[in-house]
Amino acid sequence: MGKHKFLFDTGQSDALIHNAKQLNIDLCTADAVLLSHGHYDHTGGLGAVLELTRECKVYAHPAAFDPKFARNSDGSARYIGISPDNRQIIRKQSELVLVEGPTEVCEGLFLTGPVPRVTDFEDTGGPFFTDETCQQPDDLIDDQAAFLETPAGTVVILGCAHSGVINTLRYIQTLTNNRNIHAVIGGMHLISASEERIRKTVAELIKLGVSHLYPCHCTGINGMVRLWTEFPEKCLAAPAGTTIKLNLNET
Repeated sequence: MGKHKFLFDTGQSDALIHNAKQLNIDLCTADAVLLSHGHYDHTGGLGAVLELTRECKVYAHPAAFDPKFARNSDGSARYIGISPDNRQIIRKQSELVLVEGPTEVCEGLFLTGPVPRVTDFEDTGGPFFTDETCQQPDDLIDDQAAFLETPAGTVVILGCAHSGVINTLRYIQTLTNNRNIHAVIGGMHLISASEERIRKTVAELIKLGVSHLYPCHCTGINGMVRLWTEFPEKCLAAPAGTTIKLNLNET
């Protein structure tokens, strides 16, 4: 993004600081942190980052700060939202930008805001809840993606795609006058998906004509293997530490 630098999510802990040093990335130079949603494994390193950057902007949907719980196999609940410490640091040391719709972060870089749910085979990948008794489902309306408009097409960066990767890509196309999707990078939350959902996801990705896929995180082994099999020339693994260089002048 020219002279601008952005951090999309912060991982589960301050391990991000160590990893960035290993990659010779100076987090102090980040203009803003873009949060895909309010789960701890995407916001856990936020406090450590803000301690370094000082007065860095943080972009997030308001619901990212709501209570968030998951249900354990024994029926008990565990808290999976933004930690109280990180909430306090955000209030003290950042300029919070609330994202409730498509938002331009800088020229060519956007956040989707809430993604409409239109497919009949995608869900949040839960069970997720907004209460400790696990009675109120969390629809994760705070889930959002980032996208970058380039001469080669649109580059999409996903957190977990709790809205559904196909819902997300379709929505981005409506926001970009149906421009082609050049690359999709990130988690697609297929880790617990049924075979039918994976099959339909692959079919829709083929229809969308995505040029490059870099699945990671919550895509899950089954989802990744299927994508590698179906898109042998287009799909590459993207574990932690991966550097992706795209030819954005392609036509």
